[in-house]
Amino acid sequence: MRTFIGNIDAKMDEKGRVFIPAGYRKILGETHSMRMVARRDAEQGCILFYPEEVWNARLEQLSQVLDDWNPDDDRILMQYVGEAELLDPDMQGRVLLSKKNTEYLNGKSDLVFVGMLDKFALWSREQYEQQRIEPRELARLIRERMIVDSRKSKVESRSASGVEN
Repeated sequence: MRTFIGNIDAKMDEKGRVFIPAGYRKILGETHSMRMVARRDAEQGCILFYPEEVWNARLEQLSQVLDDWNPDDDRILMQYVGEAELLDPDMQGRVLLSKKNTEYLNGKSDLVFVGMLDKFALWSREQYEQQRIEPRELARLIRERMIVDSRKSKVESRSASGVEN
């Protein structure tokens, strides 16, 4: 599967339109329909763009863990899905962001797209720079998670083969 990677500067025009980077459009066209779902990420302060197929798979995964008969789960699903927006790029490769989404980006026109494997994010340049992790700290965090994952994989492998620790 082709993945969305890198960070690409972008500008939003006065109408709230932004060009989806050409490389991202190429991946969308090759591996997905061009339709995307945009959703604000409350924890990070960016807008996440999911190819429609990826979004649908995530919704399926979410619906598997939510209980239709639980009012809290209904509210979670309602808000999560209700705040999402379907977007289709125009012939020039632009999408029109809703007023809510342009406000979420603080109305800034200097933006940056950031690839996140099966999705990509849109940040105001200012917010993106503020949340970035210092390179040495990033290396430490990745190493820490890779070691934990490596140990977990070894334990799972031993369990599957019947070997005890």
